[in-house]
Amino acid sequence: MLELFTYLADFLTYSVFGLQKETKLADAIHFFVEDTTKIFFLLALMIYIIGFARSYVSPEKVRLWLTGKNRLTGYVLAAMLGAVTPFCSCSSVPLFIGFLSAGIPLGVTMAFLITSPLVNEVAVVLLGNALGLKFTFLYVGTGLSLGVLGGFIIDLFKLDKWVEPYVWQIKMPTPETVEETAGWKWREKLARGEALDIIKRVWLYVLIGVGLGAGLHGFVPREWFLEHAGADNPLGVPLAVLLGIPLYSNATGIIPVAEVLINKGVPVGTILAFLMSIVAISLPELLILRKVLKPQMLIFFVGFLFVAFISVGYLFNFIFGG
Repeated sequence: MLELFTYLADFLTYSVFGLQKETKLADAIHFFVEDTTKIFFLLALMIYIIGFARSYVSPEKVRLWLTGKNRLTGYVLAAMLGAVTPFCSCSSVPLFIGFLSAGIPLGVTMAFLITSPLVNEVAVVLLGNALGLKFTFLYVGTGLSLGVLGGFIIDLFKLDKWVEPYVWQIKMPTPETVEETAGWKWREKLARGEALDIIKRVWLYVLIGVGLGAGLHGFVPREWFLEHAGADNPLGVPLAVLLGIPLYSNATGIIPVAEVLINKGVPVGTILAFLMSIVAISLPELLILRKVLKPQMLIFFVGFLFVAFISVGYLFNFIFGG
C-alpha cells in the first residue's frame, strides 16, 4: 500500500516538475514528496487508531496502576507505561506530583518520565516503516532499559532531597473517570481530536525533518558521513550526542534524518545516540521539570542521559560491527 507514495513522488518529481532522474535535485525532491506524504498519512491513521484505544487510559489510571507495586515491578511497569502513554511535556508536572503524592517512589516516577519522551507509538510506527523492525526493536528496548536503569539509580542514591519540598506536601484527590462509561461517539471524537491536535503540533517538525533529510539525501555525499560519523572516527558517537542536544525536535520529525544517515552508512549506534539525544534532552521539558526538581536533579537527569546515550552508541556499534 505504501508504494502509492513512491508512485506519487515519481509523478510529481518527473512528470509535473519535469526533473531528470538521478540528479541531486530530483533525488532530494523525490525524497521530500514521498516521505512527507507517507508520514502524514501514517500519522493521521495511526494516531486516530491509537487515540481511540487510549481513550480507555487516563493519567489517573496510570497513577493508580503504579501505586503499591514493588520497586522492580514498578520500574518496569512505569517504563512500559511511559512508552505507551506519551503524555506531553505540559502534563509532566501534574503527573510527577500525582505519582509522588500517591506514594510512588521517586525512581519509579522518573522511570516513567525518562521513557515517555524516548519511546512512543508514533515513533515506533514510523521507525518500523523507515528503518525496519530490527532498528525499531533496538530503539524501543534501549529506551525502556534506560528508564528502568535511571529509576533504579535515583532510588539507590536516595535523590529524593533533590525534589522541591512543596511537592511532597501536595495531596491530590482521586477523581472519578468518565472513560469507563463513555460511548463510542465520545471515543471517536476524542481520537479524531487527538489526531488533529498532534498533527497541528508536529507538522512543522515533520517538514523541517524531511526537508533536512532530503537535503542530506540528495546533496551530501556518502563519503562525507563516513569520514565524520563513520566507524573510523572514535569521537563520532559523542559528537552525535552533542549535536543532537540543541536540535530540539521529536521522533516524528527526526526519523527522516535517521533514515538518510543509515542509508549513507553511518553506524547504527551513532544514529541511535543521535536520535535519542534530540528527542530526550530538550530545553522546554527541562524548564517545565524545573518547577518540581532542584537544579541538582536536572543536572543528574541530563548527565545520566548524556553518558547513557554515548554508552549505547558505542555498544551497538561494537555489536553490529560499527
